[in-house]
Amino acid sequence: MSGRSTGGIRVPQRLSRLRRPMTAGLVGLAVAVSAGCGSDTAPVAPATQGTYVEPPLPSGAVPAQTQTPPPPVNDSCGDPTASLRPNGIKSGPDIDAIRARGRLLVGLDPGSNLFSFRDPTTGMLTGFDVDIARELARDLLGNPDSIEYRILGSADREQALQEHTVDVVVKTMTINCDRRQRVTFSTSYLQSHQRLLVVKDSGIGTLADLAGKRVCVVPGTTSLDLVRREQPAASILTVPSWADCLVVLQQRQVEAVSTDDTLLAGLAVQDPATAVAGPNLDTEQYGIGISKGSDDLVRFVNGTLERIRSDGTWNRLYNRWLAGELGDAAIPPPPKYQD
Repeated sequence: MSGRSTGGIRVPQRLSRLRRPMTAGLVGLAVAVSAGCGSDTAPVAPATQGTYVEPPLPSGAVPAQTQTPPPPVNDSCGDPTASLRPNGIKSGPDIDAIRARGRLLVGLDPGSNLFSFRDPTTGMLTGFDVDIARELARDLLGNPDSIEYRILGSADREQALQEHTVDVVVKTMTINCDRRQRVTFSTSYLQSHQRLLVVKDSGIGTLADLAGKRVCVVPGTTSLDLVRREQPAASILTVPSWADCLVVLQQRQVEAVSTDDTLLAGLAVQDPATAVAGPNLDTEQYGIGISKGSDDLVRFVNGTLERIRSDGTWNRLYNRWLAGELGDAAIPPPPKYQD
C-alpha cells in the first residue's frame, strides 16, 4: 500500500484522505454511535473552571492605611541598657511577695519559635526565653518549674508590667529609652539585629526594595517603628504575632517580614522556602522587663544573669536553641550598670 511520510511515520494514502474535519451531521452520528456502544455510564458533564479566592488575613490584621506615624526616636536616657547592679540581697518587697506566692509570674509569647513555643511532643512551653525564666525561678524559689506563664502579645508587655499582672516579661523585649519611661529592665541578655525574611529568589534584600511593596510586622515593636521611619513607601500590614507574619508571607499577601534576626531565624526554620536577607538594619539589646519601682527584683534578676554568664549556663542555652541558626556566640552581652 502506497502512502506518504508524516513526522517519520508512514501514513497510508487511503487513511490520510479520511483525516478531514467532520461535518456537524457526522459529529452527531459519531456521538450517537459511541453512546450506543454498550456504555452503562451517563455522559460526564464538562468540568467547570473554578475561581481563585485569596485566603483571609489573620484575625487582628490591620492594613497600612490605618497605621499612625512612627514616634520620634527617644535617646534622652543615655545608655538605656545600664541597669541596677546586683547586691547579693535575696529579700525585698517584690522578692518576698513572689516567695509568699510560691511561683513566678512570667509574661511571654508561645508563638516565638526557638524562644518560647510549645513542644509538639510534650505540649510544654520551651525555648531560649523559657529557659532564661526557669533560671530566675531556680534562684528565686529553688525550683525551675515554679512558674506560671501569662501569654502576652508584643503590644501587651508594658501594660502587664504596669498593672503588675506579671512579675517579669521574658519575651525578646528590646531595651530603649522610650520603654524605660514606663517599665524598667535587667541588663541585656541577648543581642540581635533587625533584618528581613523573604521568599527565596524574590529579589528583595533591603528596605529600599520594599518601596511600594507589602511588609508584615507586629504592633508594639521597635521593628514596626523602624520600618515606618526608614521606608515610608512600604505598605505595612500588622498582625498579632510573628507566626501570623509567616502565614501571610507564605500566602504571598506580603513580600517580606521585618524584625530581629533572632525571631526571623525561628520563622525560617519552619519554612525552607524562606530566608533571612539583607544587611543589619539596627542593633537590638534584649532585657527582662520588670515593673518600675521593683528595684529589689531588678537587682536579683541581674544577679541571676551574672551567674548564668559566668558558670556556662548562658552558653549552654544559646548552643541548644540558637547557635545552629545564628552562629556561634563569642560571649554573652557584657552587663552595664548605672550605679
